[in-house]
Amino acid sequence: MNTAAISARGLEKRFGRSAALRGIDLEVPSGSCLAVLGPNGAGKSTLLRLVAGLARPTAGTLQVAGLAPTSRRARARIGYVGHATLLYPMLTAFENLLFAGRLYGVEEPAARAHVLLEEEGLAAVATRSVGELSSGMAQRLSIARSLVHDPSLLLLDEPFSGLDPGSADRLARRIINLRDERHTLLLVSHDLGRAAEVANAALVLAGGRVELTSSEPPDARQLAEKIAEVGA
Repeated sequence: MNTAAISARGLEKRFGRSAALRGIDLEVPSGSCLAVLGPNGAGKSTLLRLVAGLARPTAGTLQVAGLAPTSRRARARIGYVGHATLLYPMLTAFENLLFAGRLYGVEEPAARAHVLLEEEGLAAVATRSVGELSSGMAQRLSIARSLVHDPSLLLLDEPFSGLDPGSADRLARRIINLRDERHTLLLVSHDLGRAAEVANAALVLAGGRVELTSSEPPDARQLAEKIAEVGA
């Protein structure tokens, strides 16, 4: 029997008296792209941070490929793009990827960095410092950084934010290709059209609780109606 890419049972996260997640049960099969949707404050980013091993649950269980998300073996499988780029502004685009590659023990990290820069359309700015890049370029570089070690699980928190239409199209194609190559992806996005384009399953949260799960490719109109309903 294949181990689920992500498995959660009774997952809760509290910040003081405030509950960000309440009794989440979730199983994400390997090779799927799950859109995590909901109104502001629903707990979407908190869920991704728990899966990334950047925070610990208050209660319940959570596993990534049968491992604790905070374990070294699990983190080696995970790529994460959050609200912060996790880039070093004084280093060049190439140096940021080279450093990340060395950190993860990637073979030939320089070659890997050049491949990712080319794929993200950033080869022309490889020698420019991150501080000189536009917000859209920095976002694309952050995505490249998350892929440097070829993770089997990619967590994307609003990855389309700050991207121009061409870059957003490129990212959508990349997500679909990764999904088709049997990578597992969790995507948080307010862009329901993009989410419906790339995802083949959906999870709607509201108030820290699961309001809808679907193992079918999502429909943007139906998702918008559901989110409006639970966010009212």
